[in-house]
Amino acid sequence: MKSDRLLSILLLLQTRGTVPAGELAERLEVSVRTIYRDVEALSASGVPVYAERGRNGGIALLPGFRTDVTGLTADEARALFVLAAQGAHAALGLDAALASALRKVMAALPAPHRPAAEQTSRRILVDPVRWMSGPRAAVDVEELHDAVFADRRLLLHYRHSGTETPRAHTVDPYGLVVKAGVWYLIADLEGVPRLFRADRVKRAVLTQEPVVRRAGVEPADVWEELRRQVEERPGDVRLRVRVHRSRLDLFVRLHTGVLTGRPEPEGDSAGEWLLAELAVPELAWARSLLSFGPNLEVLSPPEARRVLAEAAAAVTRLYAENG
Repeated sequence: MKSDRLLSILLLLQTRGTVPAGELAERLEVSVRTIYRDVEALSASGVPVYAERGRNGGIALLPGFRTDVTGLTADEARALFVLAAQGAHAALGLDAALASALRKVMAALPAPHRPAAEQTSRRILVDPVRWMSGPRAAVDVEELHDAVFADRRLLLHYRHSGTETPRAHTVDPYGLVVKAGVWYLIADLEGVPRLFRADRVKRAVLTQEPVVRRAGVEPADVWEELRRQVEERPGDVRLRVRVHRSRLDLFVRLHTGVLTGRPEPEGDSAGEWLLAELAVPELAWARSLLSFGPNLEVLSPPEARRVLAEAAAAVTRLYAENG
């Protein structure tokens, strides 16, 4: 709609200063001629907007002019009050700042939008922590947050998975990511992108060296590369299993990350059992499937069946010995 476009032009000029007409046209997906017509409409309505000719010219507002209009639609106002990562604000020490910001936004909203926005904040709840994830160690994310914005190299004392003794690494931080309630630092280590879980950082010290980042690489680019490496990492061991239909939902929910495809009915009929394949890092991983009891059977490889048989026998002996 033209009214939305006029407001978008006004807010862009207020934020950016002088903006070329071509850039405005590209951002708003209209022609340059339409932009100039919109500028004339703004001027006719009393907005002090003008066009500068020349190589460095563009559309601009007179210095000092500002508008308090938010320009938010009803859906945009509601969207602001659905906080997709509520726990993130607390971890960064920004809870109070967030509450203050939302109060200001509420005050600036057009009166008809306020009830819906306030209702959304009470009725839509987002909990980023997964079920059965267990207690997590306290994480000083605020310290890492400060380091990311300091634009200096960071000395990390970091405990890698499977070890108890932290190792020292000097890294070039790009940013922080919170995924399913878990915080990660994304950084380059000797020019190679790495992912560091915040709860394994035992100590973080800012150095005096300026950060060295790869030219043209944004934090989102680094995260996408690292995320893809984790999610597309091939499993070294393929387990073929049959699972009872009564436990299928739980099986899929727990093993989505290692399933190679959708479970298929066993044979030609839609019976009680389904076949599935899991790509897992090692044979010992198969022991976790014992929690499904007789509702899941590992069919291959034979080495995995032996691992499960030995584990089951050890459990049987334990309880037999203790009566």
